[in-house]
Parts: sequence; structure tokens; C-alpha cells
Amino acid sequence: MPVNVRIEMPPEPQANSTGLLFVLTGIGLLWYFEHEKKRMRRKRIAEANKAVGRPQVGGPFELIDHNGNTMTEQDLKGWYSLVYFGFSHCPDICPEELDKMAAMIDLIEAELPGALLPVFVTCDPARDHPAVLKEYLSEFHPRILGLTGTYEQVKAMCKAYRVYFSTPSDIKPGQDYLVDHNLMLKHMKDWKGPLKTQ
Repeated sequence: MPVNVRIEMPPEPQANSTGLLFVLTGIGLLWYFEHEKKRMRRKRIAEANKAVGRPQVGGPFELIDHNGNTMTEQDLKGWYSLVYFGFSHCPDICPEELDKMAAMIDLIEAELPGALLPVFVTCDPARDHPAVLKEYLSEFHPRILGLTGTYEQVKAMCKAYRVYFSTPSDIKPGQDYLVDHNLMLKHMKDWKGPLKTQ
């Protein structure tokens, strides 16, 4: 009887190496693509959350307060500040906002007595002289400090604080008019320097 003998030859080392290389390459590519996918996801999230830059609000100014004293940006250092831009002849919005500001002053004063410097900056320096501001602001809260100056000084401060305002160009003496301005209440804390109290 014939005997069938089957002889198995060991696999060639090159075939094993090729298969192993193929498997390792596949694992490496899989790891690389997963890693890149995660990296790109993190990059998209970072780009979405990235601030494109915030405009600087504030800057140098020199105005006169309602007591006749010169005030600059240096006088705001070390205070929590509420800065409102408006005008005393405003028929409705400015008084409403000043009422809100007065309520905020009382709330903040209850938590941080004497640490707040509330400021009202006029957008109508032609009519809002220091005495006018002093009388007007006394109707809302005794702590609000009114600031005025020349048209150029007020315009420079409004520009630094990103506040728009416009007065009519064809005003006759004694004529009543409204000042167009955006509603702006800024709150700031100058972290440079110690907190001041009154």
C-alpha cells in the first residue's frame, strides 16, 4: 500500500516578516489617524473658543468734576467704578438708567462700603456745566460724581470708552435739543494699586 507522506516546510522567514510588518503598519496608521483626529478636534475647539481680541476700554482723560476739581484716569485707580455716559436734558432714558445705577450703588455699598466710585460723564458739555451736573445728579444719588469738560475733552473720553454721541450741528442759542448717544454703563476695577475707601 502506498503511503502518502506530507511534509510541511516551515514558513519562510520573509513571509512572516512581511505579514508582521503589514500588521504593525496597520496598527501604526490606525494610531496616527486617531491621534490626528483628536488633535484636529482640540484645534477646532481651541479656535472656536479663541477670543479675537477685545478692544481696550478706557484710557487717558482729563475732565472737571461737578465740584470744579480736575479728574483724570489716575483718579479711578484702586476703585470699583461705575461709569455712565449721558446728559442732564435727557427726557427719559438717562433718568431711568441713573435710577438703576443708584440702586446698584446701594447694593454694592452694602457689600463693599466706600469701595465704589460712581461716575456720570456728560455727552453734552455745552449745557452740562459743573453746577448743572451737581444739581441734576443730586436727584439720583449723592455718591454719583459728574464729569464735564470741553467738547474735545468729552469727545476724547467717549472715544476711549467706546461711547458714541452726536449733537445737532445747527443749534441756535437757547434752542432745546437732544443728544444722540448709545446707552453705556461701564463697570471697571483697576487691579493696579490698593483698593481705596472713603
